Amino acid sequence: MKPASPIRKYRPLLIASLALVALPFALRMLGLSLNTGTVVVTLAIATMGLNLCVGYTGLVSFGHGAWFGIGAYAAGLIQLHWFGGEIWLPLLLSMLLVAVLSAAAGIVILRRRGVYFSLLTLALAALTYTVAFRWSEVTGGEDGLPGLKRGSIGTFSLDDALAYYIVVALIGLGVLYALLRLVRSPFGHVLVAIRENQLRATFQGYPVERYKLGVFVISAVVTGLAGALLAFQTYLVSAEAVSVPFSGEMLAMVVIGGMRSILGPALGSLFFILFRELFSIWTPNWLLWFGLIFVAFVMYSPDGLVGIWRVLIRRWRPAPEESAAMSKRRIYEGLPLPGFLMPESIRGTVLEVQGISKNFGGIRAVANASLQIGAGEIHALIGPNGAGKTTLFNLVSGLFAPDGGIIRLNGREIQGVPSHLICHHGVARSFQITNLFRGLSIYENLRLSLQAQSAMRFNIWRDIDSYGEIHAETAELIKFLGLEGIEEIEGSELSYGGQRLVDLGIALGSKPQVLLLDEPLAGLAAAERERVSNLIRNVAANIPVLIVEHDIDRVLGFSQQVTVMNQGEVLMTGGPGAVRADRRVQEIYTGKGIPEIAHSRSDAARQNAPQVLRFAGVNTFYGKSHILNGATLDVHEGEIVALLGRNGAGKSTLLKTLAGLVPLASGTIEYEGSDIAGLPAPDIARLGIGYVPQGRGLFAGMTVRENLALGRLARKTDGSNGAVWSEAQILEYFPRLKERMDIAA
Repeated sequence: MKPASPIRKYRPLLIASLALVALPFALRMLGLSLNTGTVVVTLAIATMGLNLCVGYTGLVSFGHGAWFGIGAYAAGLIQLHWFGGEIWLPLLLSMLLVAVLSAAAGIVILRRRGVYFSLLTLALAALTYTVAFRWSEVTGGEDGLPGLKRGSIGTFSLDDALAYYIVVALIGLGVLYALLRLVRSPFGHVLVAIRENQLRATFQGYPVERYKLGVFVISAVVTGLAGALLAFQTYLVSAEAVSVPFSGEMLAMVVIGGMRSILGPALGSLFFILFRELFSIWTPNWLLWFGLIFVAFVMYSPDGLVGIWRVLIRRWRPAPEESAAMSKRRIYEGLPLPGFLMPESIRGTVLEVQGISKNFGGIRAVANASLQIGAGEIHALIGPNGAGKTTLFNLVSGLFAPDGGIIRLNGREIQGVPSHLICHHGVARSFQITNLFRGLSIYENLRLSLQAQSAMRFNIWRDIDSYGEIHAETAELIKFLGLEGIEEIEGSELSYGGQRLVDLGIALGSKPQVLLLDEPLAGLAAAERERVSNLIRNVAANIPVLIVEHDIDRVLGFSQQVTVMNQGEVLMTGGPGAVRADRRVQEIYTGKGIPEIAHSRSDAARQNAPQVLRFAGVNTFYGKSHILNGATLDVHEGEIVALLGRNGAGKSTLLKTLAGLVPLASGTIEYEGSDIAGLPAPDIARLGIGYVPQGRGLFAGMTVRENLALGRLARKTDGSNGAVWSEAQILEYFPRLKERMDIAA
C-alpha cells in the first residue's frame, strides 16, 4: 500500500487555512460582523472535538454541551478569582479541569454502550445545566458570569475583534493539526476499528475501554477549550452554554457537516451559524426549518455536506456493475507461513482444557469438557448444531468466563482473563459468522491485527505510514492469504468466501500460540475449500489449530486428533479413524435409522395437487455478488421439498428472498396464485409463510412463553389465513419447551 503524500495528509489544514483567511471577507459581503466569524471558529473547534467521539469512535454523545459549558465556567471563574485580566492560564487550567472531570465521568458513563451511553451523556448535560442555573453563588445563576477580559499579547489588545479572531483562528488551526495527527496515528486507526466492530477489536488484543476513555477525555478537552474561547469572546458565561438544546445543536452540526470527515463538523458549524443569522431575519421559526434540513441530510446524504457531491455523482452517473472482487486477486500457491508469524518455540501440550463448564440460566451449554492440543497439531472439534462447540471457543477465547474448570495455555491458567489479554497471551480466533471491520479495506483489517501486538498501538502522534515493519508484514500476510491485488477493497464488498479469508488473516495477524478456527470452510467453493485446507495445514505445522467444521470428510482428512461433542459434553476424543468408526458418533450424525415415509406420492399425484408456491427465474444479489441465478422451483400441497447444496450455494438466500428479507432483482414468486414478489416481510408472514432463520432468531431478553405468544399474534386472526395455535398445541409438538417456558430465550 502506497503511503499518503504530505500534501494529501495535510490537505485539510491547507483548506482550513484558506477558509479562515476568506471567512471575514465572505461574512462582510453577507452583512455579518467579524464576531460572527469568531463564533463559527469556536463552534468548529467544539464540533471537531465532538466528532472524535461520534464520527471516529461511534460514541454518540447527546451531552457534549456539558464540557463546552464547564470549560467556559472554569476559565471564567479562574480569571475572575485568581488571574484577573489574564487569558492563557485560565484557558490551560480550564482544559486541565475538564480533563479530570471527563475522565471521572467517562469511567462511569462508558460502562454502558449504545443508546444507554447516549442517554447518560444527555443526563450529564441536564445535570450540569441545573447546577449552573441553580448554584448562583458560584455561577451567577441566570445572570451568568459577566466581566471577563480577553487580555493582550504584548502590546496588542485582544479586545480588538480582528486580533481576537486571528488568535482563535490560529488556535483552531493548532487543534486541527493535532486532531489530524491523532486520527492518522495508530491510536486513531484503532478508534475507527472500534466504531466498525468493537467485539473484533477486543479479540485482536485492544483494551477497548481504555481507548474509549482516552478519546472521550480528548474530545471533552477540545470541546471545553472552545467553550472557554467563546466565553472570552462574549465577555460572559451563561447557563445557555451547558443547555441540553445546545448539545443537540452541536450534534446536528456534526451530522450535517459530515461525521466521517475531519473538516465536516467545521463546515456544519458554518452552515448552522449562517442559517441562523440569515434565516432568522425572515422567520422566528428558523430552527424548525433547520430541523427539516437535518432530517433531509440524514435520509439522503448520511455523509453530510462533504458527501453531497458523491451522492449527486452516484445519482446521475451510477457506478458500472463489476465482477466480484475476488476474481482480481493474485494467488501464489505453496507459500510458507511468513517468518514473523512463527512462534519462537512450541512443544508439548500448548492448550489444555480441563473440566470446563458453562450454564446460561437453566441451560447447560458446556458440561465438564476436556481436551488437549499439542504442538504441530490440527485438532478438530465436531458435533451437531447446539453441541456446545462455539461456546467452548467463547470460553477459551475469553468472551465468557467459565463456571468451573481450568484452561491452560503453555502451562499458564487463563480462564476468566479478559479476551484482549488472552489474545496477547497467544490465543487467536476466527468466528462462525464472519467478523471483520466491514467498512475498512482488507489491508486496514490485517494491519490493525498486526499492530495490536506492538507497543505502537497506543501512539497518538506518529503517523501510521511511518511504521515500515508493520506495513511490510501486512503485505506479506496479504500475499500468503492470496489476497494480493484486492487489498484496497472494503470488507463489505467481498464475497462471503473472501470475508472468510480476511477473518482467518485477522486471527493469524495476532501472531498466536494457538489458533481457533470456527467453521473456516463455510461458504467457500470447492476449489477455495481445498486451498484454505492447505493453508490450515501449512499454518498448523508451526501453530497448533483447534478447528470447528461441519465438512466432516474433509476435517477428518487433515486432523490428527478429533474431539466429538454432543449436548454440551465431550463424547470422545481420538484419531480420525476411531471417530469415524464409533457407533455413538454415527448415531448423532445419521441417527438410528429413518423409517420409510408412508405418505409418499407418485409424480402424477404430485402434479395433480394444488400448487402452493412457485419460484420462477429469481435473481438475487448481495452487493455485486450474484447469489441466486434464475432459481426456479414449485411446491405443491402436502409436499416436503428439500434444498440441498454446499455452504454458500444460496439455500438460505432463497428462503430469505421468499420471506421478503432479501430483495429480488428479477423473477416471479407466487403464493397460492398471488404474486408476492416485492411485498414487505411482515405482509408475507401474515399471508401464511413462516420462516425459521439459520441463526437463533429469538427475542433474547424475553421468556420462551413470551416469544411463543408474539409468534402466535403475528398472523391475521380473521380466519382468512389459517388458525392460530394454542400454547397447548405448540407444546404437543415441542414438549421440551414445557420445562423452559419461563426462562429467557
